[in-house]
Amino acid sequence: MSGAGVGGAAASGADAGDGARVVLVGRAGCHLCEDAREVVGRVAAEQGVAWREVDVDADPELHRRYTDMVPVVLVDGREHDFGRVDPGRLRTALQGRRWWRRGR
Repeated sequence: MSGAGVGGAAASGADAGDGARVVLVGRAGCHLCEDAREVVGRVAAEQGVAWREVDVDADPELHRRYTDMVPVVLVDGREHDFGRVDPGRLRTALQGRRWWRRGR
């Protein structure tokens, strides 16, 4: 699995150290991961932020934590979303607003 974006996040192979604010944890052959890759790539490009993709099956710690949850999106090293990725929530998170407190 190759990273379509640039960049890092929160567990083992997803450690943020290369400047990426967004990490997509996925696996080959996962249709939800393909959908998430499109959303993450589009929103990251709109917001001008770096992102990368890591393979959940290539890292024992990521596999232990996320194997049943992929795709998982990490923003600034924190779990943000899994399964279907909401572009609006991701956009809000990347703009620095608290995505979990909508309407306040």
